[in-house]
Amino acid sequence: MDQMTETGPDIHQEKHLLALEKGQRAGGPTSDNLVFAEIGKHIRFVPDILDTFDVKGFAAKHYDLMVVAAAIEFADRRWKRPTSWLRKLHVTVPVIDYDSWSRPEVQSTLRSAMNFLTGDSWQFTFVKATNRSPIGSQQIPLVFDQAKTFAIAYSNGLDSRAVSALSGAPAEALCIRVAGTKQRRMDGDSYFTQIPFRVKGFKSKESSFRSRGFQFAAIATIASHLSNITRIVVPESGQGALGPVLVPLYNIYTDYRNFPTFFRKMERFTRALFGASIRFEQPRLWSTKGETLTAFLGLPGKKKEHLVHTRSCWQTRRIVNAERRRQCGLCAACLLRRMSLYAAEVVEPEDTYVIADLAAVEIEAALSKIAADADRDIMIEYGSVGARHLQHLAEMAELPDTALRTFASQIAAATGEAYEQTLRNLRLMLMTHAKEWRAFLSAQGDGSFLKSWLDGGRHDRFK
Repeated sequence: MDQMTETGPDIHQEKHLLALEKGQRAGGPTSDNLVFAEIGKHIRFVPDILDTFDVKGFAAKHYDLMVVAAAIEFADRRWKRPTSWLRKLHVTVPVIDYDSWSRPEVQSTLRSAMNFLTGDSWQFTFVKATNRSPIGSQQIPLVFDQAKTFAIAYSNGLDSRAVSALSGAPAEALCIRVAGTKQRRMDGDSYFTQIPFRVKGFKSKESSFRSRGFQFAAIATIASHLSNITRIVVPESGQGALGPVLVPLYNIYTDYRNFPTFFRKMERFTRALFGASIRFEQPRLWSTKGETLTAFLGLPGKKKEHLVHTRSCWQTRRIVNAERRRQCGLCAACLLRRMSLYAAEVVEPEDTYVIADLAAVEIEAALSKIAADADRDIMIEYGSVGARHLQHLAEMAELPDTALRTFASQIAAATGEAYEQTLRNLRLMLMTHAKEWRAFLSAQGDGSFLKSWLDGGRHDRFK
């Protein structure tokens, strides 16, 4: 019988996901703390995406890593976090290349990366698989017109559009689009278009999905390894990479998905597994998004129109899908986008955002196109939290060196830069962000509801 408390199942007890090979029968019943996931049923590989990976050099350990990534997603989303955040998660996975996965350095580096990324305590058990990999039968060489020199996480966002161009010629980039659905190929791009697996057949009880950072890094590593590429470019600028760590949300484990320390841990894991030195680079770590966009526009042939046809908003609700898919205009991602485009002197079309008028005196006027009260309340909550985050990040520019020491030391250790130089870079990025944020707020006018929030209006209720 499962261990119980006075209020139900013990939330601190280890949760165990046991992945099964296709056709393998579960050894017993499921419970609150033991769940089975069958490959082919709960973890399903997408045939047309597997064809993308069916290239010369594909090894069993590449397929194994996909299975491991899928099992991690299943476990991460299956069990809800307690208020203390940390969960004890044990994942058992059948692997074809058992000798590689059973090596202590592979297991220890995988645990280190996952514990740091999600804030949970992970344990992995690998068992020898009896089935063979469904990938690798064709062994078709992946041929490009020009040798690729770097891989980049490529979405329809501003950073990926700009940093891809800033990192090299278009023909040199292997664009990796880690998305749940098939992505439209851009002219001249060669990329792996979609996550090659789907995890389904269970009710998701946890929405934070911090393990998605591992999923991206794993797929990027596989694609790079198959293409003989040793450089993976992470496009996030300073606010996106460092902001969630510098100004974490209250009472929630820090978001390290784009922080340099996580990528060093992933490099150690992939080096242990593949025996190859694949490096995650962050060329815009010390630049604001506004500076990155300005640098992009300085390249020959680049125009402002190349930036406005991008998407930053992560909202999928009916709020942004009423007439056609638009961007909400008020979430943290939209506020950072609008501030950065303003800094780069880019004017977007008037119908880009559902909540277009940030200069409105009353928030109700800005939300006039949102009919449902519940949706309006949600957008006020998202907007006030996002504005507060950008404001607090700006206020960090005025802190003394002692207050930034811990962050600078951690970043310096991960990047290999000297501490003093790291501290100067960090302060300069924060000062530039503060300047851009103040200019953006000023452009909305003293009567803007945003200004009201930051002067002690509704956003104070989130303290």
